[in-house]
Amino acid sequence: MTDQQQEDLRRDQVEAGTTTGLAAPTLDVTKDRQNSLWSDAWGQLKRNPLFWIGAFLGLFFALMALFPSVFARGADPRKCSLANSKQLPSAAHWMGYDQQGCDYLANVVYGARTSLAIGILSVLGVLILGVLVGALAGYYGGFADSLLARITDIFFALPLILGALILLRVGPSTGLPILSDRGVGAVAIALSVFGWMTAMRLVRSQVIAVKSSDYVAAARAMGASNFRILTRHILPNAVAPVLVFATITVGVLIAAEATLTYLGVGLQRPAISWGLQISSGQSLLRTAPHLVLFPSIILSLTVMAFIMLGDALRDALDPRQRS
Repeated sequence: MTDQQQEDLRRDQVEAGTTTGLAAPTLDVTKDRQNSLWSDAWGQLKRNPLFWIGAFLGLFFALMALFPSVFARGADPRKCSLANSKQLPSAAHWMGYDQQGCDYLANVVYGARTSLAIGILSVLGVLILGVLVGALAGYYGGFADSLLARITDIFFALPLILGALILLRVGPSTGLPILSDRGVGAVAIALSVFGWMTAMRLVRSQVIAVKSSDYVAAARAMGASNFRILTRHILPNAVAPVLVFATITVGVLIAAEATLTYLGVGLQRPAISWGLQISSGQSLLRTAPHLVLFPSIILSLTVMAFIMLGDALRDALDPRQRS
């Protein structure tokens, strides 16, 4: 081997970190693993038509919530005239009028903001509670794990709708301002309090599986604190199933809000939401079916969009689903 060949080999070994038989000091194995995971997932998502359909619908409804006046064609949802009461859809007014003579397209469009806000705020609350409790239970184990698992089981015993219904019923008597008006905040809190348990189970199982990894042991041997190990090494590798769960749950919680409102314990007027519109139109189903039909279709499409996104993410992040 010539001197030049030896020099080239030594340079290649240094760049690859093999001169001493160890990885190069600047190599972040955890970061490279995460980059590979998300790169492979994006490649899978681009080939999945469900992802593009869900993404298009989700973006459409998000824009509707952000810029309702554009989609409502400039109509005011609170400008009403009883002379127009229950008029059927027409070329000038695509969704007709409601019982009070308000433009129904404007009402449905403005309802997107309230429903999406509740769905997103509820999921944020679910993730905060679920990730915090699951990470503590999975990382520390022992008595802490047993105690938090039993608390989770207690909440699991109460169905989401029933638990939220009870909390919203007793909310005004608690003296807490946020629970007394049955507004967006109250409904989001009620859904979060009784919807975080599955996220906790997912995070706990992932943390238990990851905390015994070699890179976690190495970080612990180097003196890293428990907080740093959890936030920098364990949770980033446990986020994939939680992300899938959160995406699907947005749609589920939007439907749950509509259910609570339909039962009379969710949002109250003068709020505008799809649940309120369905509840108000149920008694007029024979004479004005469009009052139930249009908000029901939009609600179903929104829920379907988030479920399709969640299914696509699940397939992309699960190595067993990849071709």
